[in-house]
Amino acid sequence: MSSSWSYEGKTGPQYWDCLSEEYALCGSGQQQAPIDITESIKADLPPLEFNYSPMGLIIENNGHSVQITADKGGFLKIGDNAYQLLQFHSHTPSEEAFKGKRADMVIHFVHQNIQGQLAVVALLLNVTETPNPVIETLVQAMPKTPGQPQEHDVQIDINQLLPKDKNYYTFEGSLTTPPCSEGVKWIILRQPISISAAQLSLYHAVHPQNARPLQPLNDRKVFSSD
Repeated sequence: MSSSWSYEGKTGPQYWDCLSEEYALCGSGQQQAPIDITESIKADLPPLEFNYSPMGLIIENNGHSVQITADKGGFLKIGDNAYQLLQFHSHTPSEEAFKGKRADMVIHFVHQNIQGQLAVVALLLNVTETPNPVIETLVQAMPKTPGQPQEHDVQIDINQLLPKDKNYYTFEGSLTTPPCSEGVKWIILRQPISISAAQLSLYHAVHPQNARPLQPLNDRKVFSSD
């Protein structure tokens, strides 16, 4: 668990590249995330095949986010490429933006293929009057203070989080936290899901703001599946 960086003050995002040589890309990288999606190119992209399995809940507050270990959570297939789900975590507000507007929250599902390449699926959440049952399980179990992962005697099925519409945006980017490594395949699901105001406020009580500022697009293109 690293405490050398944060989202504010002298260890905040504008200083990440100065905190460690390993974090240099946070300042010099040309393919950094998150980005503001202002336009996209429609492309013949492969459908996303989610093969997630119900799993036991292992949840931690790592000091930067609420993170759920998902080493037995299944995998995502994109065309001929299979990516194992490693973990997922939340940011409030969403890190990615659309024409300058961020969603109330995002969950990032982090996957890795056999070659070691990362693919991150971003699931946007907006406040409505409808509570989300899976989110309710997570907010009730999440530790209020940083510490070791906690195992709970409860199963979660993250398939229940996925929207019906699986259309997506995709671009080449980076990790949004130090060391800001590049070569990450980003997939932003276009249809958001619901979270209640009460559920969001419980997250805010633990991590009130943990979204990295938007990064320059540079010469990258954003592609859309429809």
